[in-house]
Amino acid sequence: MRGRVRAVRRVGRRWEGGWEGARRGLCGVCAALVGLSLVAVPLGLPLGWDELVYASRFGPYGPATEFSAPRSRGVPVLIAPVASWSDSVVLLRVWLNLAAGLALYLGFRPWLRVVRRPVVVPVAAAAYVSLWVVLFYAGEAMPNHYTAMAGLAAVGCFVSPSPSSSSSWSWRTSVLLAGAIATAALMRPNDAVIVAAPLLLGAVFVRRWRRPERIGAVLVGGLLGLLPWVVEAYLRFGGVRERLARAEEIQGGMRPTFTLPEYVGSLDGPLLCRPCSANWSTDPAWQVLGWWLLLLALVVVGMRAARRERQLVAELWLAVAAAGATAGTYLFLVDYAAPRFLLPAYALLVLPAARGALEWWERGSRVARGRRGWRGLRGVLVGVTVGVLVAHLVAQLVVVRAHASIQERARGDWVLIAAVLRAHGVSEPCRVKANTAAIPIGHTAGCHGVRMSTQGRRPDALVLRDREPPDWARDWERVPVPGAYGGRWEVLLPPPSR
Repeated sequence: MRGRVRAVRRVGRRWEGGWEGARRGLCGVCAALVGLSLVAVPLGLPLGWDELVYASRFGPYGPATEFSAPRSRGVPVLIAPVASWSDSVVLLRVWLNLAAGLALYLGFRPWLRVVRRPVVVPVAAAAYVSLWVVLFYAGEAMPNHYTAMAGLAAVGCFVSPSPSSSSSWSWRTSVLLAGAIATAALMRPNDAVIVAAPLLLGAVFVRRWRRPERIGAVLVGGLLGLLPWVVEAYLRFGGVRERLARAEEIQGGMRPTFTLPEYVGSLDGPLLCRPCSANWSTDPAWQVLGWWLLLLALVVVGMRAARRERQLVAELWLAVAAAGATAGTYLFLVDYAAPRFLLPAYALLVLPAARGALEWWERGSRVARGRRGWRGLRGVLVGVTVGVLVAHLVAQLVVVRAHASIQERARGDWVLIAAVLRAHGVSEPCRVKANTAAIPIGHTAGCHGVRMSTQGRRPDALVLRDREPPDWARDWERVPVPGAYGGRWEVLLPPPSR
């Protein structure tokens, strides 16, 4: 009996040592995310369209632009510690990179108490960080990475074991679960609902998850996170139904569709495929398609390994179900594509994929040891693995650098257009119409930017890209924008009033 107790203690100490090492490894991966993003994406990259909308809630980034119905207040809360008092883009990007690293730790941290082999967690986090879309958006004022980490943490807290001897631990986990769901809802309400639904279904089918504190935490967290959105719906849009209708009108509605070809084609960009000309037949993105296929294969291997060992089967299936729900919404209900939309699905899928990668490594090591000259075979196995990882990371870094360069030049066009407007006497207060990028052009020029389709008084200037002027502006003065990157830009000025 004493020998059995000593053996159990040895196993416990070994597990605790593995847990602590995995926690340190996770911290290292978080630091790698911050470092790689700071190197790959220029800190001085001008704010993008959506970023300007969020940042202009604060005086240093004014004037305030239209905050439309589909948007939520999570990102303004995220950037408030810097944007509320400074207009420095560099400082804001540094803050966002640090916040992204912290979010990565908080997202993967609950899984250290879930998995039997804690090393799976830093491996999964490293796989997530290696993606170009993660590196690019780590320093961007956008909600997707934070929604992904909040959803991942929510699933991890929900499936965490709750020993009856530690009710306070269970209470803390319930609070963390509610906080994760609330954060996801504050960032992107639709994604939070999609993640919460599989959790509630899991409580129905798995008895050990059918506990009041788990279900209550999901519901309370969802209500708290959605409350600001609901209050704003009544204050600004006349109610929840009216806001949803307005959001559906702006986003083009949700209806049955199939955008998998567009997502495959946009694996290496563009950042927003709307309208989408990229698909797997015209732009297959072969240089980055390999990791997508490998991810799916490793998920299958990881799920089979869990089933064989009878460990974490339900937990990993719930992660896969939540990933499928979030990805399915964008693949089958939204008729345009953006690589960042799938970040929550990637964050959940890398866990079973990391388990599958370890399974393949162990199988390869066993095969090598069973053959004569196994040390040489193991060296080959290590070399092949390192080569694949290096090739994958290089390909991802090439893509993220390319997009950083493209965005730097494309966003620089707004500055050139603003300079032309000012040179021709268009200054505050002013109203500018444009056939594309009306909001960032107007904001950069200090004007109110409106879309071409917007009705109302005559604008002070019309900005067109690769388009002939409408009938009502054919007699306006046409001034080309010199040095523009993103096409043929023209500023049209109305004739002097008589």
